Amino acid sequence: MQLPVPDTGPDAAVDFVSQHLGDLTCDTPAASGAFRGGQTAADIALDALDVGNYARRRNDVWPPERRGASRMSPYIRHGLLPLPTLWEHVADAPQRDRTKYRDELAWQEYARHVYARIGPALGDDLRARPPRPPETWDDPWPRDMNCMDVNLTELHGDGWLVNQCRMWLSSQWTVRAGALWRDGEDAFFTHLLDGSRAANRLGWQWTVGTGTGKAYGFSRNQVEKRAPKLCAECALNADCPVQDWPPEQRTTRIEPPESLRSDPDPESTGGPSSSPEDGDVEAVWLTAESLGDDDPALAAHPDAPAVFVFDEPLLARLRLSGKRLVFLTETLSDLATRRPVELYRGRVPEELSGRRVAVTFAPVPGFRRRSAAVDPVEVHPWPWLFRPRGGRLQSYTAWRKGMPQRPDGVG
Repeated sequence: MQLPVPDTGPDAAVDFVSQHLGDLTCDTPAASGAFRGGQTAADIALDALDVGNYARRRNDVWPPERRGASRMSPYIRHGLLPLPTLWEHVADAPQRDRTKYRDELAWQEYARHVYARIGPALGDDLRARPPRPPETWDDPWPRDMNCMDVNLTELHGDGWLVNQCRMWLSSQWTVRAGALWRDGEDAFFTHLLDGSRAANRLGWQWTVGTGTGKAYGFSRNQVEKRAPKLCAECALNADCPVQDWPPEQRTTRIEPPESLRSDPDPESTGGPSSSPEDGDVEAVWLTAESLGDDDPALAAHPDAPAVFVFDEPLLARLRLSGKRLVFLTETLSDLATRRPVELYRGRVPEELSGRRVAVTFAPVPGFRRRSAAVDPVEVHPWPWLFRPRGGRLQSYTAWRKGMPQRPDGVG
């Protein structure tokens, strides 16, 4: 079913989602309180990006004006700012800050490599969890704790959190409350504008001890160090339930998937490495992984309409927050100011049936299934920061050592 292309701006996007996609969301559609979707917004954010003091302040939480986080993740998630673009943008930053920021970009790339190789298996437990902690929690994220309430309010209102806060919430959920990490990961994925199964799942697994064998502990100490005002104004200040460190939780290693040890077909994992010959393209099929103006398939066919399908079966299953769909809609309506855009709701293969489309490869399992059904005439390369190889992926450190340096020699 074809849908109208809305006007630009958050109000028009909210109206569009409410009218055409509201039955697929878990809440009343609203715009993020902190982020605008679209290449225009991404370019403005990139122009303002200064990673000076990033290494020292990236984990600061409160007050917000002290935060050193770059806030680029929603734009990275949807391909509006590819990782190589950000890598080059910080080339002239102070060495310590440049190295730390690039290390975070590389971690994002590592998560994509893992997910591209093992797919849904990233949702499996790679460590056996210890017995439920002796503490009793009625709610894994109790709102009477200021450090929980403030962050959950930001998550639900803005669709974004500083990395430090994600660690607090995930540790509270798993290590303190003993709840299943996959349920907490789903709660994040529902609301985060940058929600991806790759980075989101890998982050939660790190919290419960995958790769290190030791779960990440959360206590008042971290809050007072990064956001002292939250403790000072908390109703539980004199009776803090996380005053002390949680009991140490060691995990038992489970044999990882064999595919984490090696990849027999890294070329397939990484997708095409060169642009295809002209395939007489009628339209460019956009996926949620790559919506930027520099999407390789879009760039190769500047006069072809861009086609995006709101995947009805997928969205009905995920029940995402309306914020996420509003962000996508803002992005698509912004693109429509520069080239023809067509929007559809339905099953992707059915909506694209009979059309000769070009598409950019996406390193996610769903792309392979849908691409096989759509049968595009052109598949363009994904803009990898480091193209996948066949080596070991059990840890970020081992993977990073096996990757080549970028041309400027830093990384």
